[in-house]
Amino acid sequence: MSTPEAPVESAPKQREDAVLQPLSHPATQFYTLSYLVFFSIFGTLARLGLQALTVYPGAPVVTGVLWANVGGSLLMGFLLEDQNLFREEWGQPATARPRDDPDEARERAKQHTTVKKTIPLYIGLTTGFCGCFTSFSSFIRDVFLALTNDLSTPSHDPIASRNGGYSFMALVAVILTTVALSLAALMFGTHLALALDPITPTVPFRFTRRYLDPLVGLLGWGCWLGAVFLAIWPPDRHDPAPEVWRGRAVFAIVFAPLGCFLRFYVSLALNARLPAFPLGTFAVNIFGTIILAMCYDLQHVPGIGTALVAATAASSILTSCQVLQGVMDGFCGSATTISTWVAELHGLRKRRDAYLYGVVSIAVALAFFVIIAGSLGWTRGFVDPVCG
Repeated sequence: MSTPEAPVESAPKQREDAVLQPLSHPATQFYTLSYLVFFSIFGTLARLGLQALTVYPGAPVVTGVLWANVGGSLLMGFLLEDQNLFREEWGQPATARPRDDPDEARERAKQHTTVKKTIPLYIGLTTGFCGCFTSFSSFIRDVFLALTNDLSTPSHDPIASRNGGYSFMALVAVILTTVALSLAALMFGTHLALALDPITPTVPFRFTRRYLDPLVGLLGWGCWLGAVFLAIWPPDRHDPAPEVWRGRAVFAIVFAPLGCFLRFYVSLALNARLPAFPLGTFAVNIFGTIILAMCYDLQHVPGIGTALVAATAASSILTSCQVLQGVMDGFCGSATTISTWVAELHGLRKRRDAYLYGVVSIAVALAFFVIIAGSLGWTRGFVDPVCG
C-alpha cells in the first residue's frame, strides 16, 4: 500500500487510513533505513564524546555512560509527548486540535502518536539517535565493574581493596542512579514537550519528503561507506606507529548501524507478542550484553587484545583490540538501549509488570556478564588492553 502524499478525502478519513497503513512503500522503507544509519552514527559519536567529557579529576560520577543515558531518555520523553513536530501526518495539513472536549483531545493525541511512529524522521530520531545515544549493555558492564571494584577513576589512582558488602553497595548505587535518573529524565522530557507546546514548530512534510529524506539517504549511506573506507585505509597507515587514529571511533561507527538494524527489526517482530513484557527490547538488550561481555573477555586476554608489554604489541594485536572496542561501543552500544527500555517501563499499564520487566532485564543481563566475564577475571585475571 502506497504512502499518502496529500489529502484525498476528509482529514479524519485520511488520519484513519494513515493509522492503518503499514510501512510497505519502498521509498518509505529506504528512507527509514537511511535515517537509522545516519542517526545511529550520530548517536554513537555523541555517546562516545559525552563519555570522554565526563572523565575529569574529581568527577562525582565515574560511570561515563550515565549522562548519555540520561540525555537520550530526556529526548525520548520529549519526542513521545510532542504533538507539534509531526502534525502534518503523511502530508495532511496540520489541523486545529480540539481543546474543549478532553476525550476527543486524548483520542486525537493517541491517534497522532500511532501515526508518527510510522514516519521515517521520527523513527530515526527515537530508534536511531536516542537508541544509540543510550546503551543498556554499557550500563550492565559498569554494574559489573562496580561489583568487582574495577571502575576507572579519573585520576587513575589505585583503588583500595574492599569487602563484599561495599561491592554490593557500589552495584546498587550504579543501578539506582542510572535507572532513577533515566526515568526522571524521560518524565522531564514529557513535561518539557508540554511546556514548549505553544512554541514548538511543525516540520513540513513536503519539505521532509522532497529534500530532507533524499539528503539523509545520501548522507547516511555515504557516511557509513566512508567509515568503512577509513577503517580499511586509515590516514595514519604510513606512520611509524600506525593503527592509532582509527581506534578512537571509526570502528564503532562501522558497527553501529548493524546494531541499530538488529534492534529495530527484532523489536518490530517481538514487542507486540507480549504487551506486558516487551520481548523484542529485552532480547536485544540481553543479546547485546552477552556479546559485549565476550568481547570484554577477548580484549583482556594476552595475545588478542593485550600484550605482556604494551610497547612491543604487534600491529595485529592493536587492530584486534580496536575492533573489539568498536564492536562493544558500536554494535553492542547501538543494539541495546536505555531510552526505549525506560520508556517501556514508564508506559506499561500495570506497575507490577514494569517492576518485573525492569528487574528481570537487569538480573538476567548481569548474570550473563558475571558468568562470562567473571569466570575469566576471577580465575586467570584481566590484563589491560593495548588500546585502552
